[in-house]
Amino acid sequence: MAKRVTLLSKFCFTSEKNLQIPLSLSTLSSPIKTQTRETPTANINNKNDSFIHNHECHQHIQKLSAFLQQGQTEAAQNLSKSLLFSKSPFASPSDLFTLFSVTSPSLKLIFSNILLSLLADSKMHSEALELYKAIRKEGMQPSITSLNLLLETLVSLNKFDKTLNLFEEIIESGFRPNKFMYGKAVQAAVKLGDLKRANEFVDSMKKKGVSPSLFIYNVLIGGFCKEKRIRHAEKVFNEILERKLVASSVTYNTLIDGYCKVGELEKAFDLKERMVRENVEPNLVTFNTLVSGFCHARRMEEAKRVLKEMEARGFALDGYTCSIPFVGFLKSANVERALALYEEMSGKGVGINRYTLSNWLNHLCKEGNFEKAEEVLQKEIEKGFVPNVVVYNTIVNGYCRIGYMNRAISMVEHMEKLRLKPDSVTFNTLIGKFFEMKEMESAEEWVKKMREKDVLPNVETYNILIKGYGKMCLLDRCFAIIEEMEKCGIKQNIVSYGSLINCLCKVGMLLEAEITFRDIVSRGVLPNVLIYNMLIAGNCAAGKLKGAFRFFDEMMKGETRPTIVTYNTLINGLCKQGRVTEAEDLLPQITSSGCSPDVITYNTLISGKEGIELAERLFREMAQMHLPPDLVVYNVLVHLYAKHGDVRNAFALHHEMVDRNLS
Repeated sequence: MAKRVTLLSKFCFTSEKNLQIPLSLSTLSSPIKTQTRETPTANINNKNDSFIHNHECHQHIQKLSAFLQQGQTEAAQNLSKSLLFSKSPFASPSDLFTLFSVTSPSLKLIFSNILLSLLADSKMHSEALELYKAIRKEGMQPSITSLNLLLETLVSLNKFDKTLNLFEEIIESGFRPNKFMYGKAVQAAVKLGDLKRANEFVDSMKKKGVSPSLFIYNVLIGGFCKEKRIRHAEKVFNEILERKLVASSVTYNTLIDGYCKVGELEKAFDLKERMVRENVEPNLVTFNTLVSGFCHARRMEEAKRVLKEMEARGFALDGYTCSIPFVGFLKSANVERALALYEEMSGKGVGINRYTLSNWLNHLCKEGNFEKAEEVLQKEIEKGFVPNVVVYNTIVNGYCRIGYMNRAISMVEHMEKLRLKPDSVTFNTLIGKFFEMKEMESAEEWVKKMREKDVLPNVETYNILIKGYGKMCLLDRCFAIIEEMEKCGIKQNIVSYGSLINCLCKVGMLLEAEITFRDIVSRGVLPNVLIYNMLIAGNCAAGKLKGAFRFFDEMMKGETRPTIVTYNTLINGLCKQGRVTEAEDLLPQITSSGCSPDVITYNTLISGKEGIELAERLFREMAQMHLPPDLVVYNVLVHLYAKHGDVRNAFALHHEMVDRNLS
């Protein structure tokens, strides 16, 4: 007993800071020491509080120890749980374990597994990992059950790195992982996209005589299919068959989905047939995957045949299943078939999901068929569909796109009657269209309404305002909006500055444009290729090619890659100043940078040529690259042939131009 008291006293002295347990805890088992210890009068209250606190800790430890000695594991679990989830005198689960280990060393292994399992089951992964380290520090190894539970918890919380770290620690400790542990390690590696590591775990299993489970094989197949490594997935599937394991519907469905993703639809369909032969019943996932695959490939007739087979097998076609071919018909621009399918679904009382309905309404609005869009929406509401703001925003956007602003506003009012609050997307759509129509007062009115409706303008709103005012050359207003954004704590993005720089370049305020550009760089905003193109175009338009090439060189030295628009702008600028040879010298640079010359590139170069031979060479290059010349090119070449007295070629080109309906 004296030895126990001494050990506890030593523990509390050395661990006082970490456990927040004072030295006096060591006296709880020794009344003699309690009586002989002197306490300064000034600290009596603190000592009393500390005594009560430590007495409470000691009582809990004694109860836990008694429960475990009597074999009352459930009672020990319940008390441990209450200490974990209620106001506890212990600083942390690890402190509880450490103190218990000192007072009841013979029971610490049992208690450690109870505590670790409770923490894992309660998803307290950080505390569980901390406790695991404390257990290992004591020279003990947690039970297989508690380790399985902890690995499973880490995977369920998407803590895949921590899962793998723990698994590696378990192996390094000399513990022999079981099939379940390997499964969780493989699953974590696959989730991280590390298929090489996942395979290494499987190889390690085999070497240690642990046979991979079907779960592990399914996870591997899923990982390979996600990365479209279908041949590797097939290899794993064949190994399942070689090992005489019975592939499940999950196995088949995963591989079928993989085949669909890489466009091997015949193999996907054949695998479904194999399922049937192997007495594995195809389920809703099987058929939906096949329908989706055929629809994605726009093989709609085959998709319909799969749907018929579904019905023949007794599957009721629900809204999700019907939505797949419906979207397929829309993507194939087969509006009549989409409409027919919708009517068929409506006749059966099948509603389509929110995503599909939004697509359908968007398509109808793009086609200008607003009456049908509103009719469809009303039908779905009658069938119990509850529209949200996104659905109404689709129709509002459709009306705005064709300038039916009264109908758009009417739809917003209808939303409010249904107690749906218009959001920033609703207002931004209206404001943007009014600016596009140059109806500034209406745009400003809706900005005011936005605030009145307690919808705060966001960065997209401010960008619309900058762009709108910029197009009207109201630059003072643009800068005022930038200041307003800063006051409201809204950080400007590249679009905000891009709109402003574009406006400044358009009105020839190149110095101000560059100052703004340098400002965004100093703020840590990385300029994109669009910004550089604006500055290059502005300088070229002003005939300042030196400035244009300065920005181009800066672009090349940085992380921003030029596009064909960049090169075309520079070529056009050089040609306008008669520097056609320098412009032509940019052609090799275009291809070396990974771009390809387009029609505009050649049109610009040919238009700037004086010599017929060089123009003809460029014209032939266009033909070799399958780039069709436009009216400008034909006119330049006809003019050059006529100028050089080559009437035959001039007429030949003119006839070619007429045949191509370019006259």
